[in-house]
Amino acid sequence: MGTLALVIISIVIAIHLYIVWMEMFAWETLGRKVFKGALRDELFKPTKGLAANQGLYNGFLAAGLIWSFLITDPIWSDHVAFFFLGCVAIAGIYGAISASKKILFVQTLPALAGILALWLKS
Repeated sequence: MGTLALVIISIVIAIHLYIVWMEMFAWETLGRKVFKGALRDELFKPTKGLAANQGLYNGFLAAGLIWSFLITDPIWSDHVAFFFLGCVAIAGIYGAISASKKILFVQTLPALAGILALWLKS
């Protein structure tokens, strides 16, 4: 895994750890600010459990990318990173379609940049 890929994947990890925190622990405060306009104010309290579940899934994506850093075999490390970056990109596309177009820029583009950095290194 090249330096550029490490940096970009680290950014994707940081984004997803932030999403985990927001969706699991700050849904009614920060989540309300982030998704203003995409979700009516009165829906944040009743959707708190759903958001926490989404946050947990985002945590799994971050964990998979962290795992890719811990794998000593460079080929397997890249393959695991490709897989989880692909999952992030697909989740971002779906989120952009179903929740907020902003997700395309926050989640999908960084994941695609990571995939490109890994691919160019190969």
